[in-house]
Amino acid sequence: MSTTATLAALAEPLYHGYSGTDGVTGFPNIGTYLIFGVILFPVYVMVVAWFAGEPRDSKTGVMGVTYLVGITAQMWIGMFILTLIIGVVFFGGLPEPLGSPGP
Repeated sequence: MSTTATLAALAEPLYHGYSGTDGVTGFPNIGTYLIFGVILFPVYVMVVAWFAGEPRDSKTGVMGVTYLVGITAQMWIGMFILTLIIGVVFFGGLPEPLGSPGP
């Protein structure tokens, strides 16, 4: 049995045959604005307070911003890789920005 046939046989029970969602995937959807505009507002206030509040400690503020950027990057990169894996295993190909668009 060839490698291609083996992979196809293993993927058959997982792939459900649904195609992509044309036009609704991508970054600027309503959830993006909700998360970055409303839910993260207290985080924005906290970061501004680190630099504009009293007592002011710029070194600690920069360290806090570095931690926030590092944690955020780690989560986004991990979610991106997981999205690629889920797309290949369950949907038969890469998601829309990297693969072909939906129907």
